[in-house]
Amino acid sequence: MSLKGKVKFVPKDKNLFFATLRKRVDKHFLENNIPKTATTAMVVKSVVLLSCYLLPFVALLAFQPAWPLSLLLWFVMGLGVAGIGMSVMHDANHGAFSSSKRVNTLMGHTLNLVGGSAFNWKLQHNILHHTYTNVVEMDEDIQDRLVLRFSPHTKVKFFHQLQWVYAFVFYGLLTLYWVVAKDFVQYGLFIKNGVNANSAAENRNWLLKLIAMKVLYFSVMLAAPTLLFGIPFLQVLLGFLLMHFVAGIILTVVFQLAHTVEGTSHPRPDANGNIENDWAIHQMNTTVNFSRNSRLLSWYVGGLNFQIEHHLFPRVCHVHYPAIACIVKETAAEFNIPYLENETFGQAVRSHIATLHRFGRFRLPDMNDAIG
Repeated sequence: MSLKGKVKFVPKDKNLFFATLRKRVDKHFLENNIPKTATTAMVVKSVVLLSCYLLPFVALLAFQPAWPLSLLLWFVMGLGVAGIGMSVMHDANHGAFSSSKRVNTLMGHTLNLVGGSAFNWKLQHNILHHTYTNVVEMDEDIQDRLVLRFSPHTKVKFFHQLQWVYAFVFYGLLTLYWVVAKDFVQYGLFIKNGVNANSAAENRNWLLKLIAMKVLYFSVMLAAPTLLFGIPFLQVLLGFLLMHFVAGIILTVVFQLAHTVEGTSHPRPDANGNIENDWAIHQMNTTVNFSRNSRLLSWYVGGLNFQIEHHLFPRVCHVHYPAIACIVKETAAEFNIPYLENETFGQAVRSHIATLHRFGRFRLPDMNDAIG
């Protein structure tokens, strides 16, 4: 069954919040004569993060260091993979890196460089997650994960009571699952549910490209170091797994701190597929910022600690989020709309753990999780 048109936002009353906010944000860029896309600082950051992924791998092949140093280099590569995912490909695949479509496509495909699929990611993230945040029928990010429960509207299993304890272990498997299987699972799923609107011929060609990309990725990362450079395969495999475990934990935790925390809502559509809310207000109700004042964290996570601003203005490069956050917060206050945030990273993590604990219990949804 196609998901197209299945769920719609139908507000009871016309609300001027987003129209007012958009005018004020546009005015900010116009008056300061700055583009909404990347700055020089963003370009430098992209070079740094790509280097954190590529240069350690070159060093591994060229110098073949001892076991401890080898693992350290793989660890740095994991930091690079996460950084590319949060700060480079994320903006580019939203069209926020550059005003040039070609540049956005090039930088967006840095996701392919680390083993993922930019095409599938845009379907899952840009279309499903950003449009239908925390709506379990549509947002794949919170749908049933068997061992993990991120929504009050999915089935509770007895072991979910301990998910707040074991969740972070499974978070470490995210990118490994992604590069091995997730893209193929999504290939079939998005064709079936209509999110992928390509023709059958286009999808056959895309599948061949996806297979070729995966073969190339695993050949370079796992086969070449052993077959061409003589590095013991076990050493390469353990390093590869460490890289993905580090990247998986970082990426999953950062994204979960935006939506699976205390205070967010999980609305459901009515029998007609309608959610009685304005889309922008829905984003405010389902999204939380964290640690906005940490410049170092903001630099590394690509402004994903400013998730409210990102969800409202995904085509604005994340380097501008700190500047427009004040505009968003003040406008929300004027319209009596909550601006949800955790002041520190630690508070956000504790809130996430508390939410995992709450969702792990057998219970009825609370008012924030009501239908409609």
